[in-house]
Amino acid sequence: MSETYRRVADEHTPFRDLVPNTQPDNNAPEYGSTHKRHPKQPGLRTPQTVTEIAGPRFSPSHYPAVIDLSRSGGHEAMGERIVVHGRVLDEDGRPVPDTMVEIWQANAAGRYNHPNDVHDAPLDPHFKGEGRVFTDAGGWYQFTTIKPGAYPWRNHFNAWRPNHIHYSLFGPGFATRLITQMYFPGDPLLALDPIFNTVADEHARARLIAKFDIEVTRPEWALGYRFDFVLRGRDTTIVQE
Repeated sequence: MSETYRRVADEHTPFRDLVPNTQPDNNAPEYGSTHKRHPKQPGLRTPQTVTEIAGPRFSPSHYPAVIDLSRSGGHEAMGERIVVHGRVLDEDGRPVPDTMVEIWQANAAGRYNHPNDVHDAPLDPHFKGEGRVFTDAGGWYQFTTIKPGAYPWRNHFNAWRPNHIHYSLFGPGFATRLITQMYFPGDPLLALDPIFNTVADEHARARLIAKFDIEVTRPEWALGYRFDFVLRGRDTTIVQE
């Protein structure tokens, strides 16, 4: 998947967007961390080996699915329960089955279950904030979780990240991977978020926002959202790391 988002014109030319202004620039000045991480030299074409192209095989037998993040150890996590579903599609709208979709996120208070997160917000002992699902024959996936909270980060004064869920999609090998983020409709922090706004094209940014879905909403239990992934073409899902 990663190769579908960038191409190399030749060995002396940096990576370019397939569609202009739809993928983040390697160096986005408003997003402070990019100056530490973006490539400083032009991209080089490197030959792929069998390992990158055809391995490993990600399957539920080796990577068990975790489809309900809202419970841990038989206990309910705190916060607003939600159901998220969608499809993984190619550029022609055809389903991509057997795709491993990894999920990680902050809890309802905006804190990750990770030792490096020292945000002054409560940890939920019943929320690990990570899961894994696989697409079925129709390219569909679904999981249950808790809506993540916003949290402060030190990118600039009074900076807060919008509510979001991280995704990592694996294809048939290490070289076919997509990392992105899903945001929620109506979030006032989106207009202020440097990561979300690394994408110049507003229509492309809109593809990072989930849609409320009454059909998957469960009465008196959880709101539903839909978020699709498109792996190639003009409507390709935006990279958000």
